[in-house]
Amino acid sequence: MRKRTGAITMIAAAAFIAIYPMPSQKEETAQENTVQVTENQVSNVPITLIDVIDGDTIKVHVNGKMEMVRYLLIDTPESKNPKTCVQLYAKEAFLRNSELVNSGRLTLEFEQGNTRDSYGRLLAYVHVDGESIQGTLLKEGYARVAYIMNPPYKYLELFRKEENLAKREKINIWSRLNFMTNWGFNGCLH
Repeated sequence: MRKRTGAITMIAAAAFIAIYPMPSQKEETAQENTVQVTENQVSNVPITLIDVIDGDTIKVHVNGKMEMVRYLLIDTPESKNPKTCVQLYAKEAFLRNSELVNSGRLTLEFEQGNTRDSYGRLLAYVHVDGESIQGTLLKEGYARVAYIMNPPYKYLELFRKEENLAKREKINIWSRLNFMTNWGFNGCLH
């Protein structure tokens, strides 16, 4: 009888653990590193710049945490991706982004449902003194509209209009024949 009771207890304990698993340390760490985006925090979240990574990514302090922020809805040529060469206009996009993020008060604006990318970076609209950095990079031909993953997006149509201005004027990335493809940028610095 004692063996049977012990076996039943073990089965019950295993079933309990399977249904109510103990939280792992990895899950707890992930929760601690998550920036909470609430209805009240969708726009104008103040940030402090730590570093400019490239034309469409920055490192910041937000809500007391260090975060990488990837600009929503745009793509600039690559300069630091180890899987590709340094692309044309990458350095110019980096320098223009640096000028913009260092020119005033930075804030983030989030889209509900689009707050992190597959690398864990925050996805956000970035503003300097209330002006869209993405919009400026698009109008000046340093970026293209890209990564439309989970629409609708608040600024998608506006960004497309700003991109079209640069296309019509053949500014920067739009000035070279066959540099832009459906998959991104084609061409490297030599």
